[in-house]
Amino acid sequence: MTGGLDTRHPDAESSPGLALWRVTNGWQRQMRAALAPHGLTHVQFVLLASLVWMDRSEPVSQRDLAEHAGLDVMMTSQVLRALEAKAYVRRAPHPTDGRAIALDPTSEGIALANRAVRDVEAADAAYFGSLAPDLHAPFLAALHRLEPDRRPGPGPMVE
Repeated sequence: MTGGLDTRHPDAESSPGLALWRVTNGWQRQMRAALAPHGLTHVQFVLLASLVWMDRSEPVSQRDLAEHAGLDVMMTSQVLRALEAKAYVRRAPHPTDGRAIALDPTSEGIALANRAVRDVEAADAAYFGSLAPDLHAPFLAALHRLEPDRRPGPGPMVE
């Protein structure tokens, strides 16, 4: 037991959850700084960039986009309203599903996503640059392994 906290860890540095918390907060600070000049929050960027990235040969619904980004459908809807108000996204009735909304990025949204992604990828490269090059692939594999949809168990395992 450390101090008054009943923990299995001998010290704070032994806690993977605390380490992940610290790393995530540091990375998110870098993302906020990279996105500030573009006037986007990180969630707005993820949704806009995801929509630009996705195959739009078939209509993309809010649910499709939320699943792709790993976000809650209600949060996705709220953020898309903000992106629509800024004229970066168009929302329209889905042509084949009366309950769904179809999404398209505007030309301004596509241009913004492409400008922002350069800064986000530069920030990623700087942040993760402290990892030796031979650690990048195993680190990424470990992160993917921790994604909820990729964990072994009752749900499908995606490799």
